[in-house]
Amino acid sequence: MRKMLALVYGLVAYAVFFVAFVYAVGFIGGLVVPKGIDSGPAGSTGRALIVDGLLLTLFAVQHSGMARRGFKRWWTRFIPEPIERSTYVLVASLVLLMLFALWQPIGGVVWRVTSRTGVAVLWGLFALGWAVVFLSTFMIGHADLFGLRQVWLHLRGQPHPAEHFRTPLLYRVVRHPIMLGFLIAFWAAPVMSGGHLLFSIATTGYILLAVQLEERDLVARHGEAYRQYRHEVPAFVPIPGRSASGDHAPDAARLGAAR
Repeated sequence: MRKMLALVYGLVAYAVFFVAFVYAVGFIGGLVVPKGIDSGPAGSTGRALIVDGLLLTLFAVQHSGMARRGFKRWWTRFIPEPIERSTYVLVASLVLLMLFALWQPIGGVVWRVTSRTGVAVLWGLFALGWAVVFLSTFMIGHADLFGLRQVWLHLRGQPHPAEHFRTPLLYRVVRHPIMLGFLIAFWAAPVMSGGHLLFSIATTGYILLAVQLEERDLVARHGEAYRQYRHEVPAFVPIPGRSASGDHAPDAARLGAAR
């Protein structure tokens, strides 16, 4: 019975993540969803900066803090290991949904692209960024990354396979294609408002810091194998002639340990 409950819990956590992910696309792009990043009249800029800054800080602390190995060792004293990843996914998704709900718009236009071609290119990049994010999760193990495989194996009484290195598709070109996709999606805006600029700058800073923390953990765990991968493959920007030469890029367990 407990194993079945763990599976249901994992499925619920994944459903909440999926809602948050789809809503994020609409929130940042101002598409379809009831509240976007620029929805509503702009109030006090100072108040909006404080509220939005606190929301972004809360997400960053939760997202990276709960992914650290030390926190996980402490956390699994209270949370059964098979649902640890699902719990992380659930909490991160709820914090993200709270950010969307409480976000305060900031007025002003930093840039506005009026050319039809320019607008089309930016919307194309926006879609490409989100596609890269989503597809990259499947390259490293979507079910692992979001806790589904863990609860399924637990239900069947099977151990989780040991992690290993491999170089799936985009991970031969850049080390962090998921984060690259986010960066493209966050900055590809035909109209960049003050609030959108704050969001883009803050999330870019967080991504740059988060990958440093992640890679520190990966070097500690995988040693020379990851150092070689880091030497061969750029973090975000593809460089002609530089790609992984061997089967040693990190798999889903790598991301499960750090995000």
